[in-house]
Amino acid sequence: MGDGGAAGLRSGQVAAAAGVNPQTLRYYERRGLLDRPVRTPGGHRVYPPETVTLLRVIKTAQRLGFSLDEVAALLEPGTRHRRPARRPGPGGRDGTRADLAGSARAKLAEVEARIEELAAVAATLRSALAAGCDDLVACSAEPACPLPFPAPQSPSARPAR
Repeated sequence: MGDGGAAGLRSGQVAAAAGVNPQTLRYYERRGLLDRPVRTPGGHRVYPPETVTLLRVIKTAQRLGFSLDEVAALLEPGTRHRRPARRPGPGGRDGTRADLAGSARAKLAEVEARIEELAAVAATLRSALAAGCDDLVACSAEPACPLPFPAPQSPSARPAR
């Protein structure tokens, strides 16, 4: 490489190959998702080539809705030397690595629930468009308004302080 012959990829190369920002590498290092890279005599960070694959796995898991904490729990032991502290994780039986199938089932249930919520929102918006609602305040006063405004409470129905 010209900087002591260290085998591997520099930060910019890894970031470009994985489609992430170079600052993402340092953030993931701080979070314990990536091992700290070796440094060349010139101070450049040098990552092993498999870091690109690991970054792609992390980004794919995020696109599937997993948080970084969930991704950390899902990563196989041995993919990085610095493991986060043992903690209960989604699907993890002993607080270390989570079970992928269990985590995927739980995430799928979350996604399906969110899809149902969004379908209800879409149906309400379609109803509002079909009803010709063009003013929220005026629409809220109409009995036929399809928008789910909360029912007004009488002063006696309000909870006491």
